[in-house]
Amino acid sequence: EVHLVESGGGLVQAGGSLRLSCSASGSTFDLLTIGWFRQAPGKEREGVSCIYNPEGTTNYADSVKGRFTVSTDNSNNLSYLQMNNLKPEDTAVYYCAADSFSLCDSEFDPDDYEDWGPGTHVTVSS
Repeated sequence: EVHLVESGGGLVQAGGSLRLSCSASGSTFDLLTIGWFRQAPGKEREGVSCIYNPEGTTNYADSVKGRFTVSTDNSNNLSYLQMNNLKPEDTAVYYCAADSFSLCDSEFDPDDYEDWGPGTHVTVSS
């Protein structure tokens, strides 16, 4: 089991940037796949990005390509989601998730991830 905690959310104006962090403990971090998801009020949870740590491969939802960048710091068991040029439609609760077997594909199926953080709120004002 992996214990995850997100941080870095907040209120930002459209066009601004935020960097979310996901701290992980309880497993071999560099063997995990880390996924980032978000859920806006009244909407289903959707995948944003993921990184397959053993190879460093990444995937992004079309809605965030070119604006968001996922990365990991394996020395400190951290994953980051750098979010640039934020838009009001990016407003949501952002979650990081981890799994030992997911391959980080463009399906972004939440059921592929076993462990989840509590989420961090991101609000983008227009």
